[in-house]
Amino acid sequence: MADEFNWQVRVYYEDTDAAGIVFYANYLRYMERARTEWLRNIDYEHAYLKNEHGVLFVVKNLNIDYLQPARLDDLLTVTSRLLSHRAASFIFRQTIKNADHTLLTTADVKVACLNAATLKAAALPAVLLRELANDG
Repeated sequence: MADEFNWQVRVYYEDTDAAGIVFYANYLRYMERARTEWLRNIDYEHAYLKNEHGVLFVVKNLNIDYLQPARLDDLLTVTSRLLSHRAASFIFRQTIKNADHTLLTTADVKVACLNAATLKAAALPAVLLRELANDG
């Protein structure tokens, strides 16, 4: 597993406001998708984690800075860097840049692991922790 995972997304008309600028909440969607693709890239899809390990992930908190706007038809790169993990959570730094490599937004996102049945905090699956340990 690499220290960083990059995922690209194109800005569509539906992502923008009347001025052709990405609506602020859509940056969160792009980041969510990038974290999902990060999991998929290390062979741990959400459905597998829920069905085989009984866990799911939710955003517990985040801090985001909007620096520059993304615009209609931009090709964006969302970078997800795993800063740390604990027994039941991850902390990611995620950035979004345009094709000119201009930093548009940056966020620190804490993702908690929950028991899928009870929605209470749960330990990250041991297999996933081993995968993360093998990276270091």
